Amino acid sequence: MATKPSGLPDRIQHYIGGSFADSLGGETFEVIEPTTNAPYITCASGQQADVDAAVAAAKKAFDEGPWPRMLPRQRAQILYRIADEVAAINDELAAIESYDSGLPIRQAKGQANRAAENFRFFADLIVAQVDDAFKMPGRQINYVNRKPKGVAGLITPWNTPFMQESWKLAPALASGCTIVLKPAEFTPVSAQLWAGIMERAGVPEGVFNVVHGFGESAGDALVKHPDVQLISFTGELGTGKIIYGNCARNMKHMSMELGGKSPAVIFADADFEAALDSTLFGVFSLNGERCTASSRILVERPIYDRFVEAYAERAKRVVVGDPSHPDTEIGALVHPEHYAKVCEYIEIGKSEARLVAGGRRPADLPEGNYVEATVFADVAPDARIFQEEIFGPVVAITPFDTDEEAIELANNVEYGLAAYVWTSNVARAHNVAHAIESGMVWINSHNVRDLRTPFGGVKGSGLGHEGGYRSLDFYSVQQSIHVTLGDVHTTRFGATGYAENDLGLGGPSA
Repeated sequence: MATKPSGLPDRIQHYIGGSFADSLGGETFEVIEPTTNAPYITCASGQQADVDAAVAAAKKAFDEGPWPRMLPRQRAQILYRIADEVAAINDELAAIESYDSGLPIRQAKGQANRAAENFRFFADLIVAQVDDAFKMPGRQINYVNRKPKGVAGLITPWNTPFMQESWKLAPALASGCTIVLKPAEFTPVSAQLWAGIMERAGVPEGVFNVVHGFGESAGDALVKHPDVQLISFTGELGTGKIIYGNCARNMKHMSMELGGKSPAVIFADADFEAALDSTLFGVFSLNGERCTASSRILVERPIYDRFVEAYAERAKRVVVGDPSHPDTEIGALVHPEHYAKVCEYIEIGKSEARLVAGGRRPADLPEGNYVEATVFADVAPDARIFQEEIFGPVVAITPFDTDEEAIELANNVEYGLAAYVWTSNVARAHNVAHAIESGMVWINSHNVRDLRTPFGGVKGSGLGHEGGYRSLDFYSVQQSIHVTLGDVHTTRFGATGYAENDLGLGGPSA
C-alpha cells in the first residue's frame, strides 16, 4: 500500500469563474488508489450545465477582461510567478502524483520542475516573439497582427497529468487565451492544485477554469460547445477520431496527440550498452505508460541474440513495488481497467511470440495493479503486440537484416509519433531517420527534448504540432493587415471613359 500524502482536500470540485463548485446536478465519482484499488476521494463529475458555466466564465474573461489585452511582458511576469509557485510545491506534487497515478516517487519528483520550466519558456518566448512585416516601397506595407483565438478547451491524459497539463496551459495562457481544462478522470487530484497557483500568481478571475468528469459527458460537452474556439487533446486514437468529427461541426481548431507504437532501431555498430540502457528506460520508465515509449525494438541480426539475452536479464531485475518507495522503478498501473487491458495483451503475446522476461503479477504483490517488466522476443510484424499500443511495461523485440527491412518494420504500424535510431554510422543515422514515418526521431538517445522543437506525430499519432513558436501559432490568430502608402489604381466600375488597361486588355496607356 502506498503512503497517503498529507494535505489532500476532502473532495475535488470544479473551479469556475474564480470559485470552487460542485456539479450543478450533484453528480460525483470516486477516485481510486492504484496499489489497492480502494476509493479514497470523491470528485465532482461535470455535465453539460457545468461545462456551460465554465465556458461562460472563460468567454466573459476573454471578451471583457484584461488578460487578452495585456502586453506580452505583463503576461510573462504572471507566467514567471506561476512557475515559481509550481516549483515551490515539488515535494507535495510528487507525493500526490505518485499516490494518485501509481507513478514511482523517484520519477514523480521532477514533474513540478519540468512543469515550471514550461511556463518560464513561454514567458520568455512571448516577450522575444517577432512577427513579420512585408514592404512594397511607396505602395503598401503588410504586417501580421497576432491575437489570441479565444476560449481554449484543454483535455489532458492521466499519465504524468500535472506536467502534461502544463504543456497546454503555458502556451495557451502566454498567447492570451482563456481556458477550460478537463483533466483525466483517473487522475484528477493534482489538477486541484492549479486553482491556488493561478490565484497566487495573479491570473485574473475567469481566465482559468476546470471541469472534472468523464470524456463521454464533460469532455464531449466541451468539444461541442460553440463558444470554445479550439481543442487541444492528448489521449488515445479512438477518442481522437470522435473528437475530430465533433470539432468539425463548429470548424474548431484542433491539436491532437494520440499515442504511439514507437520503434527503436538498433544496428550492429551501435554503442551496445548505451542502447541497452536507453531502451530499457524508454519503455519501463513511467510504468511504461508513455506515448513515446520505445515499445518495439528492432535489432540487427548479428547482435540480436546477445541483445535479447542482455535485455531480458536486465528486465528481470527491474524493481516493481510500492510507488512511494524510493527504490521502486515500476509502480502500480493507473487503474484496474487499464491493468486488465495490459494483462490481456500479455496473454495475447504469449501466443504470438517468445516470452523472455516477466509476464505476470509479482508474487509479493497480491493486490493492486502491478505487473512485471515484460519482454517478448521474435515478435512477427503482424502480431498484435507489435501493431497495437499497449501503454504498459511490455516490449516487443524483432530482428532485421538490412537497412531497408528496418525502415519497413519501423513504418509498418498505424502510428507515427516517435522513433529512435542507434548506430555509429553518421550517414546511416540520418538516412534512416529521414525515412521513418514519425513526427520525432532521436539518434543515439532516448527522448531528451528541447522545448523549442515541434512535438507531434503523423498518421494515427495525431494532428498538428505544438512546442516553441508552433504552440503560440496554434493558440493565436495571425491576421494580415495591409496598409496603402500611395495611390492605388482601381478599375472604376460603373464609370465611363476608362482606359483599356483598366480591364487588363493592354493598349497605348499600358
